[in-house]
Amino acid sequence: MNPTTDSIKDMVREKYASIALQDKDTNAAACCGSGCCSTEVYTIMADDYTSLAGYHADADLGLGCGLPTEYARISPGDTVIDLGSGAGNDAFIARHETGDSGQVIGIDFTPAMIEKAQANASARGYTNVSFRQGDIEQMPVADDTADVVVSNCVLNLVPNKEGVFSEIRRVLKAGGHFSISDIVLVGELPDAIRNAAEMYAGCVAGAIQKERYLGLIQQAGFVNMAVQKEKEIILPDDILAQYLSDGERTGFNASGTGIYSITVYAEKPAACCGPACCS
Repeated sequence: MNPTTDSIKDMVREKYASIALQDKDTNAAACCGSGCCSTEVYTIMADDYTSLAGYHADADLGLGCGLPTEYARISPGDTVIDLGSGAGNDAFIARHETGDSGQVIGIDFTPAMIEKAQANASARGYTNVSFRQGDIEQMPVADDTADVVVSNCVLNLVPNKEGVFSEIRRVLKAGGHFSISDIVLVGELPDAIRNAAEMYAGCVAGAIQKERYLGLIQQAGFVNMAVQKEKEIILPDDILAQYLSDGERTGFNASGTGIYSITVYAEKPAACCGPACCS
């Protein structure tokens, strides 16, 4: 039986509420903070943020799978929306790029994450960074608000990815753009991994095929799409052993199936005017 959309959301919300109460070291010993601990590696998903300007260690829960803010082409004065803002890590880095004249809006549907992010912003005196509780399939943001949208390892947790890309286009200004890091697949994961709740909250089992993911972006009407970064995610055998038998692991490792972190850029078409303009 496939989980319903609501049950998936409830599961992810519950999981990330507990993660909000943990420190980074606890989360980093897991795949995207999911708790599927490995003795072979510590961060099998996350990239290193520590060299980026605006980084604050206590806002980094080790839950990402890329560095979208590094590639997001944020300019001073921009309005930036961070989807799945967690404790505020990407939002604070985005704020460094926008400067005092810009605005950063973080959206997260886990109340504990919103509370933690707001406390982090208040402690630093950031008056142009705010956090709103809400579903990124129905963002609590007006049309044509953002110059830039960023997100880090969040859309793969959302059942209705088409709806999220539609919402991203709605909240972006004409000519605005996004940079999103996410987990995608090449080939089919074994059912034992896809159906495991811990792996779902750990950013793997909710992923879809790379070509489909990129296709959804194009279908939503974005242009000038480009994959800015791509890396393969290697799941260690001691993680796989929790879900697959020895024979299944051998077959999986030889199958060519791949789990990848990609950072994707795309633009909302610029407003056009005149008789030759498209509708």
